[in-house]
Amino acid sequence: MKILVVNPNTTASMTAKIAAAARRVARPDTEIVATNPTEGPTSIQGYLDAATCVPGLLAEVRRQSGYDAIVVGCFDDTGVDALRCITDVPVIGIGEAAYHAAAMISTRFSVVTTLSRSVAGLEANLLRYGLDRKCGRVRASDVPVLKLEEGDAKTIDKIRAEIEKAISEDGAEAIVLGCAGMTDLMTTLSNEFGLPVIDGVTCGVTLAEALVSSGLKTSKKRAYSLS
Repeated sequence: MKILVVNPNTTASMTAKIAAAARRVARPDTEIVATNPTEGPTSIQGYLDAATCVPGLLAEVRRQSGYDAIVVGCFDDTGVDALRCITDVPVIGIGEAAYHAAAMISTRFSVVTTLSRSVAGLEANLLRYGLDRKCGRVRASDVPVLKLEEGDAKTIDKIRAEIEKAISEDGAEAIVLGCAGMTDLMTTLSNEFGLPVIDGVTCGVTLAEALVSSGLKTSKKRAYSLS
């Protein structure tokens, strides 16, 4: 199968990181095509970035062809509903995929994301997905998205500090990493803290494979229909 993994921002280094994470978990017979728009915000941090990236995201997906599923590599699940309207293949947002994974392997999880202005949107998504009661808290590490591309030790320490608080203060049994730029931290932090640390990119790809293998497509009855 062929999975289109789209980073809705224009930062190529983040797209490369997302692609590497996707290929690590994809089945041997799965082709991962990773791409990003050429126009739009360089990172998605809050409502304005989420809105302004959608035209480029839609244009980039329309430019591609022959894919069996789409994974949107933005934890805000930006543009997922719009994409489901223009295609019948499964469209997976990495935020929704990670939340569902966390809910199935723990009774309580917390989210560690980037900036505080991103928190409200993630909380709204949890409410919409019906998983807000299983989430202890959405925590901001106050790390800008593009700072994650530098791999600075102090940056990772800020994420570690929020994970420690989530465990001690929220009673979290699992941690969801609330940014695609954190995808390379999953294994290290899982081993360090002794609990599941969940990355949405890997969850999104494996869920997309499962849906395609099951022969499932996006419903065109009512909400995602264009007619």
